[in-house]
Amino acid sequence: MGSKLLVICLLTAGINLIGALAYAARIAGVRTGRIAMSFALFNVLVLVSRTANGFLGPFLAKRIEDRLANGGGNALLGDFRMVLASASVAVFVGILLVPTGQRLFADAIGYFQRTRSTGKLLLHTVTPGGLSTIRHSLTMPKLKNLKTLTSMQGVGWGVLLANVLAQALLSVGVLASLYAGYLNPEFRVTASQLSAIINGVATILLFALIDPQISVLTDDVVEGRADAGLFRRTIVWISISRLVGTLLAQALFLPAALAIAWVAARV
Repeated sequence: MGSKLLVICLLTAGINLIGALAYAARIAGVRTGRIAMSFALFNVLVLVSRTANGFLGPFLAKRIEDRLANGGGNALLGDFRMVLASASVAVFVGILLVPTGQRLFADAIGYFQRTRSTGKLLLHTVTPGGLSTIRHSLTMPKLKNLKTLTSMQGVGWGVLLANVLAQALLSVGVLASLYAGYLNPEFRVTASQLSAIINGVATILLFALIDPQISVLTDDVVEGRADAGLFRRTIVWISISRLVGTLLAQALFLPAALAIAWVAARV
């Protein structure tokens, strides 16, 4: 693996790790009773993830331009699959770090409530006290908690399947559009712009089907109609469906790229 591809894979992993851990902020909100603050923190993490994702496109586009100019494009398919694999690995690590994440976010929410300053919160993470908090928050999922996953998950299978599809589309959207530009270089600009449609559909699925379900369950926990354990299990199931989505993206990648290349030549 070349250094440029390594940077792309690490960036992809970082984006997906942040996205996977963002849901732990909602668990922290239920745990601390600071629901509005936890949703604000969740939105910040999602914004950071989506913004960082914008830097990924230019890196990949430059790699394709180099292949078109200098040859060696046969390796591109393997490169893109490696990028998708790095996303799956990062989401899996994120699932394992959910217990750690909820503890860290609970502390972050408490610290922000005292200081009312985002800047101080960020600086606190690199102070000895902040690093000590991170060290003491590190923990792995307990076996007894894993066994409870087989019980009711808090949301329907339809919601989980919708999340699988949404995450697969988000994972494959930019990558397939860029690879379609390699398959059909004459229309590569058109192909790259089609990623916005794919990501738009995925975003609609997330905000219209998945987020409202989590919000309703959050209200149920706050009002005592559901327990916090059910909420945690639901978040883990949502995270698992995200992992399945990134794995599904491997199967969708090449068909999606071929379809985008075909559409780009005919719009």
